[in-house]
Amino acid sequence: MGVSMQFRAGAPLATATAVLVLAVVAGGTPAGASTGGAPLALISPGDPYAACDISADGPGTNHPSAEDEPYAAANPRDPANTITIYQQDRWSNGGARGLSSSYSTDGVHFTQTALPFTHCAPGGLPYQRASDGWVSFGPDGAAYASALIFDATTARSAVAAATSTDGGRSWQHVTELISDDDPAITDDKNAVTADPVHPGVAYQVWDRIDQATDPTPVFDGPGYISITRDHGRTWSQAKPFVITGTTPNTQTIGNQIVVDPRTDTLYDFFDSITFTDATANTVSDVHYAMVSSTDQGRTWSQPVRVTADTSVPEVHPNAPTDATKSLRAGAGLPSVAIDPQTGELYLAYEGSEFTGGQYDAIQLVHSTDGGRTWSGPTRLNQAPGTPAFTPSITVTAGGTVAVSYYDLRYLTPGDTATLPAAAWLLSFPRGGENSPVERQISPVFDWLQAPYAGGHFLGDYQALINDGHQIRPVMVTAGTDPLNSTDVYSGRFQPDTLRNPAAGSPAARTAHAAGPRTVQHLRR
Repeated sequence: MGVSMQFRAGAPLATATAVLVLAVVAGGTPAGASTGGAPLALISPGDPYAACDISADGPGTNHPSAEDEPYAAANPRDPANTITIYQQDRWSNGGARGLSSSYSTDGVHFTQTALPFTHCAPGGLPYQRASDGWVSFGPDGAAYASALIFDATTARSAVAAATSTDGGRSWQHVTELISDDDPAITDDKNAVTADPVHPGVAYQVWDRIDQATDPTPVFDGPGYISITRDHGRTWSQAKPFVITGTTPNTQTIGNQIVVDPRTDTLYDFFDSITFTDATANTVSDVHYAMVSSTDQGRTWSQPVRVTADTSVPEVHPNAPTDATKSLRAGAGLPSVAIDPQTGELYLAYEGSEFTGGQYDAIQLVHSTDGGRTWSGPTRLNQAPGTPAFTPSITVTAGGTVAVSYYDLRYLTPGDTATLPAAAWLLSFPRGGENSPVERQISPVFDWLQAPYAGGHFLGDYQALINDGHQIRPVMVTAGTDPLNSTDVYSGRFQPDTLRNPAAGSPAARTAHAAGPRTVQHLRR
């Protein structure tokens, strides 16, 4: 299993081997942060990679104990058993020392452990860095993990998988699904989804970027898939399943599968991006799309257009042209969920339709007919005039839809030295997207204290899961200690407790003008 540390959520960090005892509702507060609105508890107090020698792992700035970009899953056989996977010790120029996991078997006590994807983890694969952790539970309690792994000093890279059959205590069947040493090829934005109907079956998807230059420059990025039907002992040969077609310089990104448990229909959502040429970062078309499969991923439909991606650059609103204060959040990446009782599909995303293209809001579209037709967008975040970022969505068995995100409502005009941000959790009953309520779930923190990695980085995505009834957001906030700049927090909410939105009015602010439409297509 590797190095592990046990603790109870909400407790302060003592030593690497201490068992810590404080109530989950206490919440861990980042250094220097406000104490208002903080029901989330710290679940990443340690650093399993602190002793790892990274002197040969390439250039860049490493941020020790900086945890970013969590994804989480709950065991359908035992909802108190959850696993959260996140980047551990983020690098400024790509990836982290490795991936860590905080798993719990009772919903309160967590154990932090290293995942076997890099050389920093005992028994790990011989790669220098890892990124983009993802996890999913099958109906029999088997958990499947996914990661990008690569070197910074060579062109080696791979998409990796591992399986846990003991709730996250240990990981087996560590496998490279695809590997390369060609610098023109990059695998990106992977996700794994366990089939909720068939034990042992799971689907790994990602985009595969080929930036060929001979004989003429061309850019291609189809969606790739690999499937296990034996609990991860073996995986099928990776192959394209979302084809970019005959349009040159087109790619997918953010492929993510959700499954209708009533029909076992698979839906893969992604952002489709067409660039003006193979070297420019400007685009001629960008929209969210989906494909579906009714035979466990063996064959797939043609893409269906869902809605336009109208996200704009993520910047400090009071210093929009200062690259040192730019942000890196969830623009261009879908967050999707399905109502397990009705099959209604939901897609949450950053978009600017409601701000005249000036800045991003949290938007939602949904479909009641299996993705054939889609609603128009609804703005969800409840602070008009304020940028909002990185939505995550989940739907409970009772039809409660919940969405988590960050916003900047506490930023005051003229403040360029800090970037006050907070995390929020919004919910509405099935069909009630026009009257949601929201609750502040983190202290106010300074986003500019997060590691700089193509923008101040909390993660291209965060996590929001449910166990059928309770809702569990998992989000990153930043503190003021450069040796522990970001941490992962989580908590549990009953849907009815979300009906009392947090107090606090949006701060007045000035919207920034959007620059040219660009997409950061290589995010790892």
